[in-house]
Amino acid sequence: MIPFNNIMFLDIETVSQYQSYDELPDGWKELWTKKAEGLLKNSKEEDTIETIYDRAALFAEFGKIICISCGIMKGSGENKSMLIKSFYGDDEKKLLGAFCDMLGKWSPGSQKWLCAHNGKEFDFPYLCRRMIINDECVPALLSISGKKPWEVNLLDTLELWKFGEYKNFTSLNLLAHVLGIPTSKDDIDGSMVGTVYWNEKNINRIVHYCQKDVITMAQVYLRLNREPMVFADNIDIK
Repeated sequence: MIPFNNIMFLDIETVSQYQSYDELPDGWKELWTKKAEGLLKNSKEEDTIETIYDRAALFAEFGKIICISCGIMKGSGENKSMLIKSFYGDDEKKLLGAFCDMLGKWSPGSQKWLCAHNGKEFDFPYLCRRMIINDECVPALLSISGKKPWEVNLLDTLELWKFGEYKNFTSLNLLAHVLGIPTSKDDIDGSMVGTVYWNEKNINRIVHYCQKDVITMAQVYLRLNREPMVFADNIDIK
């Protein structure tokens, strides 16, 4: 069993690089149009290239990261505690650099792992792509190039819940409810992040949401391993 103290739980929040389709430079409009044409094949009839621009946040080529929240555990059994730290802001290069510096200081020594919900399909590759775009070095822990499957230290709570099944997607919110874990979805959800960022200019609300997702994911991971969850009083948010 992987030591819980050697796992960093993380979640990212992303938005489109521009607030609306109309603000896209001409070159980017052409590129988004080609991308959107494929997306529209499975969209509602009333959707257009312009109206689905909010989906740009889902693609590392058209979106950007505005928040990375991380959590690590200390202790064992019912005495476990958890520390949460976030990197956030409008300057993506700066927050990615700060995250990489932290990861470099945390990962040396004993073997470490990263864990995210649907992380292998979204968080991990998105992080790596945006690091390359921002001319940041991809940390060894995130880089899978040339590694054998058993050498990749990336965990995914969605993958653990699938038990080998490939066709099903279970949201973190649903999984938390199924396992009797207090849900983190009591304020906003992923579909609202762009609106909160661009219209409300309230990044602190997004950070709070991201941090709660990390806590929920960590509790899910413990539950999947039949371990006592972390008491709310033992969670420290920096």
